[in-house]
Amino acid sequence: MVSSPVPHWRWHTLDSAADLDPVPPVITEELAQDWCNFVVWRPSELPGGCDTSTGTIRREAPPGRVEAEGRSPWTDANPSGYRTEISGGGRRLRLKQFLYDWAFPAADHPCLWGSETRAYEIGEGRVVWLGTDYMGHRAAGARMLRTTVELSVLEGEFTDDELVAFFAALRPAVPQAAARVPATPFAELSYWARQPAEMVSVPTGVFSFHRRGTEHEGDWVASGEVTAFLAAQGVPVSAGGYHADSAATFGDGAAVRELDVVYTTASGGELRLTAQRTGGGRLEFPPQRDKHPATDELLELDGRPLYLGYTDAEFGACDAWWQHPDGYELRLLGSAGTGLGREAFLGLVTEIDAGLRLGGRAGTLG
Repeated sequence: MVSSPVPHWRWHTLDSAADLDPVPPVITEELAQDWCNFVVWRPSELPGGCDTSTGTIRREAPPGRVEAEGRSPWTDANPSGYRTEISGGGRRLRLKQFLYDWAFPAADHPCLWGSETRAYEIGEGRVVWLGTDYMGHRAAGARMLRTTVELSVLEGEFTDDELVAFFAALRPAVPQAAARVPATPFAELSYWARQPAEMVSVPTGVFSFHRRGTEHEGDWVASGEVTAFLAAQGVPVSAGGYHADSAATFGDGAAVRELDVVYTTASGGELRLTAQRTGGGRLEFPPQRDKHPATDELLELDGRPLYLGYTDAEFGACDAWWQHPDGYELRLLGSAGTGLGREAFLGLVTEIDAGLRLGGRAGTLG
């Protein structure tokens, strides 16, 4: 018997930015899931002495700047997000959950960008990173079934063991959503793929690459056309256990600068491939290091230089840059996990490169 495909996730949105709640309302994780384009997680255990957990929702609305508590001050975008404050015994922490979809999440733990980080396994192939956030708070971050989950310590002290145990005890609030959200193509989930929101210039990995502009210039391929589109570009539709579910071109008007491909797994793993005509886009080759603490190496791929960076050799997150013999540059980013460290990632780079050479010149980029 052939199993039926998992239906794509659908969620509620507001019709206008003017409809945003002036103050994010209190709501349980279970009820919040219907308003979120990501898997909402709930704590199954609280740290010792903590006896209060209060969650609030920021609902999705079209772009627009309004006076509403909790919305991001650095963009006109109004994506959904869920915030939880946990407290007790003189200690307090904050948990934020959202789909990080305006760029690839830098080093897979963007809230810790620029700080020394440490990775710990938390089960199901996932890892949590501990470090310091941009506010100087002791903090942690993980991507779980695509959801970016960020923790900041607001008051008191929490040990590493407590924070790791807290993340390991997080559970999907709605099991059905935990199956449907990862089965939904990134382009259908992403706020920035669906809305004309301002682009946000942020770091994306070990090596420097930023997209800047007042208008979102990504042209996303319809979900049902991704396979045919990539075949026409000579780009492989799968690598290892990853399958391409979304693709976009970025440019200015008629001139295509870059092609992005999002590869995912059912467990939430993600690869992001960027390709551009040599010198025709924003990938500057050879790459320059960004400021996040990491290891970088210069290797060789079939006689060509391969620049590799990673935060942790065992868990990733990895960043690779190289050139195709036909005259375009490539970058592959990977999420972190127990099966996506340095060696496994290099295997994916080799497989994708072989698929590109077998496919010939990338149509849009050749």
